[in-house]
Amino acid sequence: MDDFGVYAAFGVNGPPQNAEGSSRVRVAVPPSVRQVVLFSSGRWGERICVNAELNDSDRMPITIGKLTPYNKCLSWEQWEEETWIDSVTLNVSLEGGNLDTAAPPAARELHGKRKREQTAEEEEGNDWTKRREEEENMCPNATSEKTTPVRKVRGQAKGSQKLFASGADTTKLKGAGEKGAPLASPSGRWGQTLCPIDAQTAILIGGQGARMQFCKDPMWKLCTEDMSWVAAETLAEGPTPEARIGHTAVYDPDSRRIFVFGGSKNKKWFNDVHILDTQSWKWTMVEAQGKVPPLAYHSCSMFQGELFVLGGVFPRPNPEPDDCSDSLYIFDPRLSIWYQPIVTGDKPSPRSGHSACVMQERKIYVFGGWDTPVCYNDMYMLDLGLMEFSAVKTTGNPPSPRSWHGSAVLSDTKFLIHGGYNGNNALSDAFIFDIDTNSWTEVSVPELSVPRAGHSIITMETAGHRCFSEEDEDAAMNGGRTLLVFGGGDNEGNFYSDLTTVAVEELLGAI
Repeated sequence: MDDFGVYAAFGVNGPPQNAEGSSRVRVAVPPSVRQVVLFSSGRWGERICVNAELNDSDRMPITIGKLTPYNKCLSWEQWEEETWIDSVTLNVSLEGGNLDTAAPPAARELHGKRKREQTAEEEEGNDWTKRREEEENMCPNATSEKTTPVRKVRGQAKGSQKLFASGADTTKLKGAGEKGAPLASPSGRWGQTLCPIDAQTAILIGGQGARMQFCKDPMWKLCTEDMSWVAAETLAEGPTPEARIGHTAVYDPDSRRIFVFGGSKNKKWFNDVHILDTQSWKWTMVEAQGKVPPLAYHSCSMFQGELFVLGGVFPRPNPEPDDCSDSLYIFDPRLSIWYQPIVTGDKPSPRSGHSACVMQERKIYVFGGWDTPVCYNDMYMLDLGLMEFSAVKTTGNPPSPRSWHGSAVLSDTKFLIHGGYNGNNALSDAFIFDIDTNSWTEVSVPELSVPRAGHSIITMETAGHRCFSEEDEDAAMNGGRTLLVFGGGDNEGNFYSDLTTVAVEELLGAI
C-alpha cells in the first residue's frame, strides 16, 4: 500500500490538510495567511521531487522550493518589511508517480465532506490546472527557453550607496513562457555571489532584485556542461544563511566546502560564518571565537585554508552614518577562530565594494572601492609571505574610479576588471592588469558591453572550449576556460539574470 502524501498548512492556526489523486494542484492562499508550510509523509518510492511555487496575481513566482526524499519540509514566511500581493496561489507538481496534495477547505473539498459550488475564479483555476496536467512535467533545469514579460516595479539597493532607484526584473526564465510554469533560472539580482566548486559547477547564493525584495530563490546550482540551472535551496540540509547582499562566498578545494561570511539585509548586518559541505550537501553555522565586526561589501580571499577578509562597510550607532573599514581579519576554520594579523607597509585606505585577486598563490591584489563620497582606482598588493602591503605604481590606461565592479583571474599573471559603479552610473568597460609589468590594458569585448554593477564574474571550464596543445603553456592553461558573467544592475532600474560567456583565450588575445 502506498502511504505517500503531501500536506500543506496555511497559517499557524491552520491544520495540515491533504487531497489525493493529481500530479498537479493549484490552490489559493487565504489573504490573511503570513506563513505556508508544505511537507511530505510516507514512502517516496519512485517519486523524484515535488516542485512548489508561490505565485502572485500575474502568476509570476514570488518564491519557489522543492521537496525531495532528503528534504521533506518547506516553509515560507512573509517578511516584516514585505507585503504579499492579493490572490497568491500555491502551485504544486510531482515528478514521478501520483501526488496527495494539500488545500485549505475554502479552496478544495476535504475527504468525507460535501463539495460546495465553485466560484468562477476557482473554475478558471481548475481549468488551468487541467491544462497544465496535460503538459509535460518540467524540471527546474528544463532545456527549452522562453522569455517572460519584464516586470516594472520599484526597487532600491541597500548599503552605503543608493543604487537602482527604480526596479525592473529582466529575468529570463527557461521553460517559463506559460504563466505559472516552474522557474528554471535565477531571478534578476545584484549583490549575490557565484562560487565555483569544481571544473563544471558553480553555486549562486543570495542577492537582491526588484521591489527592494531579497531574492526568494536564493540558491542555485550552475552546470557549465550544458549551461543549465537547478534550484538548490532545498538540496542541502541544515540551516541555510538568511537572505542577504554584499556577502562573500569562497570555496576551499582541500575540504570541498564553501564559506559564506557577512553581508546585510536592510538594517540588519551579519558577521556570521556559514559552511556548505559540497560532499554531504549540509549547511552548518560556525560558533566562532575571536571578534570580527559585521561587514558587507568587503573582500574575502582563501589562502592556505584560511579566509582573509579586508575592508567593507560596518554599522555604527544612529545617528552616525555607516563607516568603511581598512582592517584585515583572518578566519581559521580548523580552530573556528578570528584573529587580526600584524601587517606592515602601506595599506589601503578604508573602503568597500573593492575587488581582491589572489595571484600566484602568494599575493593579493586589491583594486578600487568606495568610501563616501570618494571612489578609488588605486591598486595595492599584500605579500602573503611577508604580510606586507605596498602601493602598486601602474602604467598604461587604468580603469576610472569605481566600486562594485567584477573581477576574475585569467592566468598566473593577469586578471580582469569589468564594469562597476562610479557614484553616478553603472559602467561597461573592461581592463586587464598584468602583474609582471604592472600595466593596465583596456580591452574591447562586445559581449561585456552592457553596463552593470554588483554582478558576479568567474572563470570555469566549459564544454566545447578545450585545448590539448602542449606547445604553448598559456594556451594549454587558458584555452579550455571561459569567463562567465551573471546578474547585476544598471542603475536605471534593471536587474539582470542573464549569463554571458567569453572565452578566456579571446580576452587574452585582445591585449
